[in-house]
Amino acid sequence: MRSTVDGRIARGLNAEFIEGETAVLSETKRQLDEYFRAERKRFELPLLLVGSDFQKRVWNALLGVAYGETSSYLGLAEKVGNKSAVRAVASANGANAISIIVPCHRIIGSKGELVGYAGGLRAKERLLALECGLFALV
Repeated sequence: MRSTVDGRIARGLNAEFIEGETAVLSETKRQLDEYFRAERKRFELPLLLVGSDFQKRVWNALLGVAYGETSSYLGLAEKVGNKSAVRAVASANGANAISIIVPCHRIIGSKGELVGYAGGLRAKERLLALECGLFALV
């Protein structure tokens, strides 16, 4: 899955990945560290979302799911204006290249169950527990 997402981004930007350090990467690391210490609830980073128009609508809707809250795939489909697009929303959610920053872990099944997270359900559970104030991860 990771190579598929990386390839989509490289093609969409007509770019190559070059390993290195930039001011944006340093700031991203700092904000992620704060998040994992339960000191940050919202990321303040420049985002360039690379995907279809539908995927971008889904990812922007994810940004509206607040820290410590969850939504269902149906709820997210309704937010993007197409309640019959639950499967397409789930697919777009899975194609999110910057999880945590674009918080796809906050989307759960319609019955409240933890489903579908590229990092694994245990990681999803821990992220949600962090956001509910149960513990910090670092």
